[in-house]
Amino acid sequence: MAQGAGRYHIAFAIPACAMSRVVNIAAYKFVTLDALPALREHLLTRAEALSLKGTILLAPEGINVFLAGEAEAVDAMLAEMSALPAIGPLEVKYSDSASVPFGRLRVRIKREIIRMDHPAIRPGKGRAPSVDSQTLARWLAQGADDEGRPLALLDTRNDFEVDAGTFDGAIDWRLQRFTQFPAAFDAHRAELEGKTVVSFCTGGIRCEKAALYMQDAGLQHTYQLEGGILKYFEETGGVGYTGGCFVFDARETLDAALAPRPLGAQAA
Repeated sequence: MAQGAGRYHIAFAIPACAMSRVVNIAAYKFVTLDALPALREHLLTRAEALSLKGTILLAPEGINVFLAGEAEAVDAMLAEMSALPAIGPLEVKYSDSASVPFGRLRVRIKREIIRMDHPAIRPGKGRAPSVDSQTLARWLAQGADDEGRPLALLDTRNDFEVDAGTFDGAIDWRLQRFTQFPAAFDAHRAELEGKTVVSFCTGGIRCEKAALYMQDAGLQHTYQLEGGILKYFEETGGVGYTGGCFVFDARETLDAALAPRPLGAQAA
């Protein structure tokens, strides 16, 4: 069913399929953070001690996490972050790989965890409505939402990510960076009127801001895909999606089973 504001799922149990290999996690949360230098040092020290690699981004608007390592180490890091009152529980997307797909560990402080250059868009103050994977799969099969309204899937990722794979029939504005989304929406808004619009991205972070922007602009029936493409793959097997999902690590793309997929295989 469509989800309202404030929903986060605590997920620490690592799937059995990942236990014998390197565990990769992707997670984010829009939450007001301060004392960022001290938080950075704390998370960096802990992640180094656990021999994890990847990237943690911190900003006043929240945290964005991409880490990989042994299952026990990943589990410990998630427990560490969830125990911090400033962060709390995270919704986590899991995948596995034969080796660690990151070359090093970085914990960085940024102005935004995903840059949009619209300070008025504050997901931490309240989320846009979301739709879960099973509901979207049903809408795709129906060709409309549950009220019979036409469906528009809006890909909020960069053009090269879309080229690796996307939902069949999705709208692609050929974005080169996410800061171009507001202007692209303003130019194409009329095409979305009267439809149920579901914005989507890799893990949920960009489509969450995109949905809020469209909602603030007064577009009705606007949703974000809860958990993004990765959660959709995990929960539906990727029905209605062609190609792979680009990820920003050495694996390059993942297939609907969340296994590495060579970029050359995207058209299969």
